[in-house]
Amino acid sequence: MTLSNAKRGSDAGASFRISPVAIGCTLLIAAAAATAQETPPQQLETVTVTGIRKGIEAAISVKRNSDSIVEAISAEDIGKLPDSSIAESIARLPGLTAQRVNGRAQEVQIRGLAGQFATTLLNGREQVSTGDNRSAEFDQYPSELLSGVTIYKTPDAALVGQGLSGTVDLQTVRPLNFSGRTMAINLRAEKNSLGRLNPGAASDKGSRASFSYIDQFADRTVGIALGYARLDSPNQNNYFRNWGYPTGSGTINGNTYNDVRVPGGVQLRNESATQKRNGLMGVLQWKPSKDFETLVDVYRSTYERNAVQRGFEAGLAWGNTQLTNPVVEGATSTGPNTYTGGVLTQGVYSGVKPVLRHDLNDREDTISAVGWNSKLVISPALTLVGDLSWSKAKRQESILELYAGTGAGAQGATDTFNVVLPVGGGLPSITAGLNYADPALIKLVDSGGWGQAGYLKDPKVSDEIKSARLSAKVSQDLAFFTGGEVGLNFTQREKSRNVPEWFLDLKTSPTTIPAGLLMGPNSLGYVGLGDFISYDGRAAAAQFYNLRPNLGNKDIINKDWTVKEDITTAFFRADVDTELLGLPLRGNLGVQAVHADQKSNAFNIQGATTSPATYGTKYTDWLPSLNLSWQVANNQNLRLGLARQITRPRMDDLRATNTYSVDLTKVNDKGDLGEWKGDGGNPALKPWKADAIDLSYEYYFGNKGYVSLAAYYKELKTYIYKQKININFQDRFGTLSVPPNTLTPSSLNGLFETQANGEGGSMSGVELAVSLPLQMVSNLLDGFGVQLSYAYVDSKISPFGPGDSRPLPGLSPNTYNLTAYYEKHGFSARVSTRIRDGFVGEVTGFGADRAFEYVKKEQVTDLQLGYEFQSGVAKGLSVVFQVNNLGNEPYVEYYNNDITQTKQYTKYGKTYLFGVNYKF
Repeated sequence: MTLSNAKRGSDAGASFRISPVAIGCTLLIAAAAATAQETPPQQLETVTVTGIRKGIEAAISVKRNSDSIVEAISAEDIGKLPDSSIAESIARLPGLTAQRVNGRAQEVQIRGLAGQFATTLLNGREQVSTGDNRSAEFDQYPSELLSGVTIYKTPDAALVGQGLSGTVDLQTVRPLNFSGRTMAINLRAEKNSLGRLNPGAASDKGSRASFSYIDQFADRTVGIALGYARLDSPNQNNYFRNWGYPTGSGTINGNTYNDVRVPGGVQLRNESATQKRNGLMGVLQWKPSKDFETLVDVYRSTYERNAVQRGFEAGLAWGNTQLTNPVVEGATSTGPNTYTGGVLTQGVYSGVKPVLRHDLNDREDTISAVGWNSKLVISPALTLVGDLSWSKAKRQESILELYAGTGAGAQGATDTFNVVLPVGGGLPSITAGLNYADPALIKLVDSGGWGQAGYLKDPKVSDEIKSARLSAKVSQDLAFFTGGEVGLNFTQREKSRNVPEWFLDLKTSPTTIPAGLLMGPNSLGYVGLGDFISYDGRAAAAQFYNLRPNLGNKDIINKDWTVKEDITTAFFRADVDTELLGLPLRGNLGVQAVHADQKSNAFNIQGATTSPATYGTKYTDWLPSLNLSWQVANNQNLRLGLARQITRPRMDDLRATNTYSVDLTKVNDKGDLGEWKGDGGNPALKPWKADAIDLSYEYYFGNKGYVSLAAYYKELKTYIYKQKININFQDRFGTLSVPPNTLTPSSLNGLFETQANGEGGSMSGVELAVSLPLQMVSNLLDGFGVQLSYAYVDSKISPFGPGDSRPLPGLSPNTYNLTAYYEKHGFSARVSTRIRDGFVGEVTGFGADRAFEYVKKEQVTDLQLGYEFQSGVAKGLSVVFQVNNLGNEPYVEYYNNDITQTKQYTKYGKTYLFGVNYKF
C-alpha cells in the first residue's frame, strides 16, 4: 500500500499634460541666461576622493550635514566594492538589505519593508521599473556610472515621490564640481566556480568594462561627463524543487503510518545563462554666471538575459508510484507497528515517470531617462528652479518549455528512484535505473499526459513617467526660520502588462531527436544522478512544434492591464536654523498636498466572454513633515523626524480586471439559494499610509568615523490586503448573465474578493551603526578599519489580512552588516558580510504571477584585494582581485515556515574577478 495523497494539491493615444505655467517658467529660467550678468568663473572646491577611507569620509559628511536621517555612499566607495550593481553597495547600509534574484542582489529593502514600499529617484526624479510593480530592479544600474546614493529614512516636504520605508536617490556626476579633466578605464575578467553546466549554453566566463570622461570648457562655464559600462556576466546554478509535502497514510512492510508528510514530487535542473548589460550616462552642465545654471543628464541601460535550463520533474506521492522501504523521522508510536506523524526522509519509489524539461528563458530590458534642470538666482533672497524629466522602461520575455520522456502519458518505461531527503532540509540524494542520456529511449513527447508537449509565455511590460517641477527657494530670516522652498510637481505615469500564452503541440508524437540536434550530456551529479539528454531546444521548437493559443483563460486575461496616474504635488518647506538651550538647532518643517487621479483599463470577464473595463478614482493626501537636528555637544547630534508617509498601491492591484460567477453553495440576503461572487483588481485603492516618528543619536569622530543609534515607530492608518466586499454586481458589471442551466440569483448583491484598504497595525525598530578607523584605538592599527551595523524590526501588521500569520514581505527581524578593511601604501583589502534572518520573499511564481515564499536565513560574504601604484609611470594604475559569494551561500525557500520542508534550493557558486583600473 502506498503513502498517498488523493490530489496534487490601453489608451495608447493619451497625451502628456504639463501645466503651461511650468513650461513657461522653465523656459524663462533658460532664457534669462542670455541677460544674466557675466562674472568670472567661480573657483570651485577641489574634490579628490581616492581610497576606501576617503570614500567613507565623503559618505559620513553627507550623513552628518543632512537635515533628514539618511544613509549615504560615495562614488569612490562604490568603485572599490566588489559589486556588479548598486544594489550590493546599498544593501550594506544600516537598516537595509537586499533580496537575491538569479544569485545577485536586485530588490533593496529598507527597514524590513519590501521594495514596493520605497521610491527610487535618479537625480531627484522618480524612476520607472522593468518589474511588474513600482520597485526598481537595481541590477539595471551599473555602479560605475553613479557618483553617489542617498537613502532618506525620513522625508522632507520638498522630497517628491517619497516612500513609506524610505527614498533611494541615485546621483550621477556634476562635471563642474571636478577640478579638471578626469578619465578612468576599468577592465575585469570573471569566472563562475560551478563551471559550464549545460553543453552549448552560456560559458562560465565573462567580463566587465567601463570608461568615464569628465571635462570642463569655456573658462569652466561648460562641463561634460560621459560614462559607459558593459557587463557580460555568466550565471550558472544547480536547482532543486520539491512540489510539496502532502500528508499520507498507508501500511508498508507490516507497519502502519498515519499523517506522515511525504514529498509530492521533485524538480531538478541545471541553468546556464548569459547576462549582458550596457549602461550609458551623459551630463552637460552650463554655468555662464554665478546666477544661472542649467544641466541636462541622460541615462540609458539595456539588459539581456538568455538562460537554458535542462533537467526533469517527477511525481512521487503525487504520481502513480509505489513506495517501499520508507524511513520516517519524528513519528510517534501509537500502537503495535503503528506510527503517527513525522516526515518521510528516505524511500524507494517504483513506477516513476519523469518529464524531461528543456526550458529557454529570454529577457530584454531597456531603461531610458532624460532630465533638464535649470536654476536662476533672481536676488540673494530668491532662486527659481525648473525641472523637466522623462523616463521609460520596456521588458519583453520569452519563457519556453519543451517536454520529453519515454512515452506519452502512462505509456513508456518507468523507473525506480531511491530518494534520500536530509532531515534538516537541503538537497536530496537520488539514484535512478534508466539511462536518460539514451536518444533511443528519450523522445520529444507529452510524457506527463498534460495535454501539451510544451508551453510558451511572452510577458511584456511597459512603464513611462513624465514629470515637470517648478519651485522657488527663499533665503530670508524670519524668527527661527532662514528661508524655505515652495513648489509644484506634476507626474504622469502609465504602466501596462500583457502575458500572451500558447500550448505547444508536436507535429508528430512522439518525435525522435535527430542526431544533428543532440549535444553533450547534461549531468545532475549534484544530487547523485547521472547524465541526461541535451539537445538544441531552439532548433527543435522551430522544426517540430505548432503553437496553439491559450485563449479565454481567466488567469491570462487577468494579466492584461494598463494603469494610468496623474499625481500633482504642491509643497511648502520652511528651513530652521536657530538655537535651543544655547545649542545649534537646524532642520525643516513643511507639508505636501498630493492629489491623485488614477484609472485602469482592463477587462470584465463574464463567463466565456470579455468586455473592456475602465475604472478609477481621485483623492488628495496631506503629508506634513518635521526634521530637527540638535547639536547637543561637539560632534554629537540628536535628531527627530515626524512625518506622515505613504506608498502608492501596487500597479497590479490597481488593475480594472473583474470576473464574476454564481456561487450555488451560498444563500443570498433574501434566503434564496445562489449568490453572485467575483474577484479582480481595485482601481479605487488608496495608498498605504502611516504616521512615523524617528529618533537618532549620532557621535562623530570628525569626518573619519561615527557611532549612531536610531529608533523609529510607524503607526499605520491604512494598509492594503485582500478582502471580500459586499457589492451590487449590476452596478459593477452592467448586464449580468449566467451559463445555461445555472440559477440566476434573485439579489444583485454578493461578495467580491479584491485588494482593499484596511486599518490598523504598527511597526518599530532600532538601528545601531559604527564606522571606525582603528588608528583611533592604536597607532599600531593604522590603515585598518571596521564598519558594523545591526537592525531589529518588529511588525504588528497583517499584510495578508487578519488571521494570516505571514509577516510583511521582505521583513527580516534581524539584519547584520559587517565590513573590515585595510588600506595603506597602495595595498587594500576588504571583506564584507551581510546577514539577514529568514523572511517572506516576493518571487515570480506559476504563470509569471507574483507569489510569496518563505526564504531561509542567509549570509553573503564578498572579498576584495587590491594594489594601487603610488608613483612612477604606473601611477594611477591599480589591480584588483574579488570573490563574490565567498561562502557559496545557497538561496533556499521552504514550505509552511518550516525550514525542514525545503521548497527550492539553488546554488549559484562563487564568482571570481580579476581586473585593472587606470585613472588619469
